[in-house]
Amino acid sequence: MVNVKKVIVSSLVLLGVMTGVTVLSAMAAEPLKVKSETDIAGDLGILQGDGSGLTADYLNKPTTRLQAAVMSLRLKGLESEAVAFKGTTDFKDAGNVSVGNQAILSYLKEHPALGWQGAGDDKFEPLAAITAQQYYKVLLETLGYSQGKDFEYDGVVSFAAKNGLSKIADVKQFKNLHIATATLEALKAPIKGMTKTLAADLSEKGKISANKLDVLAKPALQLLQSTTLGSYLADDKGMTLYYFTKDVADANSCAGQCLANWPIYNATDFTVPAGFSSTDFQAFTRTDGKQQVTYKGWPLYYFIKDQKSGDTTGDNVGENWFVIKPSNGGVAIGTKTDLGNYLTDASGRALYYYDKDTKGVSSCFGKCLEKWPVFYSPEIAAPTGVNSSDFGTIVRADGSLQTTYKGFTLYYWVDDTKMGDTTGQDVGHVWYVVDPAKFTGTKAVNSSVKTSKSDMLGTYLVDENGMALYLFTKDQNDPNACVGPCLVNWPIFYDEHLTVSGDLAASDFGVLTRNDGTKQNTYKGWPLYYWIKDHNPGDTTGQNVGKVWFVLDPAQVTAR
Repeated sequence: MVNVKKVIVSSLVLLGVMTGVTVLSAMAAEPLKVKSETDIAGDLGILQGDGSGLTADYLNKPTTRLQAAVMSLRLKGLESEAVAFKGTTDFKDAGNVSVGNQAILSYLKEHPALGWQGAGDDKFEPLAAITAQQYYKVLLETLGYSQGKDFEYDGVVSFAAKNGLSKIADVKQFKNLHIATATLEALKAPIKGMTKTLAADLSEKGKISANKLDVLAKPALQLLQSTTLGSYLADDKGMTLYYFTKDVADANSCAGQCLANWPIYNATDFTVPAGFSSTDFQAFTRTDGKQQVTYKGWPLYYFIKDQKSGDTTGDNVGENWFVIKPSNGGVAIGTKTDLGNYLTDASGRALYYYDKDTKGVSSCFGKCLEKWPVFYSPEIAAPTGVNSSDFGTIVRADGSLQTTYKGFTLYYWVDDTKMGDTTGQDVGHVWYVVDPAKFTGTKAVNSSVKTSKSDMLGTYLVDENGMALYLFTKDQNDPNACVGPCLVNWPIFYDEHLTVSGDLAASDFGVLTRNDGTKQNTYKGWPLYYWIKDHNPGDTTGQNVGKVWFVLDPAQVTAR
């Protein structure tokens, strides 16, 4: 595996097994100097975060009109003056923000030349989300350009690009992390009619320390956009970076002619886009003595046939080479001689399926989860050739989330301790890695009715998609006790061709013809229902509603 030299921006941290990051003894490699755009924006005092700083939670929140206005004041050196302002007028909706921010809104209202005159009806709408186009308008005005004179609003994006502002132009949901990217672009740009940059101007005004500006001149990795690939990582010149699936087993898998076609990426001092952690970039010394940069343990390469910025001709070559997506898109692909291609997390940790699981239902709980922890990624941007829509999420009975592939839950194996380990393969002849091209499901029969389990409720009945089934205690005396609005909230369950899992007796199931002529399946005489507020497999929010609705434990239910 890779002999890693950690970046100098953090101390050496031995990450736990669930991070998927391998830390081994370092070889003689020149230490990397890496900072993310959010690190830089924080160091410069441009991005300050909330009370907890620049946390992932803060960075991934949508940016509001108020935040954009504050950034506008900060970049003009007026923030302190605005915070201390004692105005007598304010926008009608100023009460929606803190007292300190009310002073800022009052300052903006009484200084109309700053261009923040609200959203109509004397309201500012401080908590409304903004777009990339709106924030680029803010930055253009900060650089001295005027709407109506230098550009029109509809032409903001194209005019911004002509002035060096383009990195977040295609962002659909503008978040706080995008402030860092766009604002650093603006700091590097010259003020209208001058050669002096915005950063130099703020330094002269004492708003940014001059000794912190050198970082703005460093080469910067960037995120490019493709209609087919989405976001992917490129170097400072726009040349695409790739990972090699066979490196999961041996970081030197690409050698000889391979390296002639796939040159290594070996920078030592660079910045990375907002949303990337600088600590995910490391360096190792190859067996040929050359240093190579890794991302989440994956060595990074160029492709010789990429000739210009934005070329991605190396993606999916041989089904072994792929672009780097933000956080590797949640999943990546590894390749081993004995297993072929298989799914991993972003850091090369193998993912497994359990052959006793049925679609939408996990049969691993309690002690099983201690050996087979769940895998969950909130967003999946799958490698080319793997359909992102094949990934989903279930809510487990304990409320935790788990990622699924083609409807089947994904797990780690506790004894896999580093990138490339696949020691969980064929454990008990029921646990296997996932070949995305070949996987179609488990051998377990996906019956109309089966059982699920939770630590809180034990065993209970679910349908083929893992949705909980319920009984209504008032049905004890009248199986039609639930009618009208009740049936809106508790839809009936009926499958004309009912099948049941092997742990259930088919003879316990029957069919009720209701008074209105509709049919409904029963279990031991109890009519079966869904609950309208259950939205995902594993939800049991109908349990004990009104003290008359309950899930059915096959071992506890007595015949009606």
